[in-house]
Amino acid sequence: MELKGRVAVVTGGTRGVGAGIARSFAEAGAQVVVCARRPPEVPLKGAEFMPLDVRDHDAVHAFFAALPRVDVLVNNAGGGPYRLLTDVDAARHARVIELNLLAPLTVSLAAYDHLRRAKGSVVMVGSVSGSRPSPGSAAYGAAKAGLENLARSMAVEWAPDVRVNTLVVGMVRTELAHLHYGDERALDAVSRTVPLGRLAEPADVGAAAVFLASDAAAYLSGASLLVHGGGERPLFLDAATAHRET
Repeated sequence: MELKGRVAVVTGGTRGVGAGIARSFAEAGAQVVVCARRPPEVPLKGAEFMPLDVRDHDAVHAFFAALPRVDVLVNNAGGGPYRLLTDVDAARHARVIELNLLAPLTVSLAAYDHLRRAKGSVVMVGSVSGSRPSPGSAAYGAAKAGLENLARSMAVEWAPDVRVNTLVVGMVRTELAHLHYGDERALDAVSRTVPLGRLAEPADVGAAAVFLASDAAAYLSGASLLVHGGGERPLFLDAATAHRET
């Protein structure tokens, strides 16, 4: 799954999952460009940083116009705070949708000419939140559901020149994981709910992204690859076990 000689752009690639993806692409031999609003706190080996706000339409188009070549685009930038629907007005939720759905569309369109010439690939970084209820992050889940559907439509419209696939990512242990799941004891408890017994590492997501961008996935387009360690153990199984034990 080598990517030697290919240019890969990773949005939001300065920390967490994005940094893991950028490192994996660099290790696979790609020339990596990471973009975000702020530079990484620790420089990423093998990656060049360029500042960009993916929500700024004009800046996004200028960014890609200045690049001589793009073979792979990874739409990773995204996220959103824990926020119940009634905590804020619709305009605040719309900003989450803008970042997680409209920005990847803007970036993909700006990169399209490069990708078409290169017979390239787009990797969307989706989430399990897009396929299950997401209380506290409903706008984020809705955006990720839309992102997966967008990728499938793009895969049809842009074939055979550009492949488009989605990584459907579960829980990941990043430097900010404690903000979502709590301290180490809480993280360990959360990890035990995953069938494989641990949270994903950013490198796990990076390896999956490299696969989708590589020639090993040459016949994959419009696909959704689950990177979630087996998903979540259904609660009814625990309830049934507890009932039998009593």
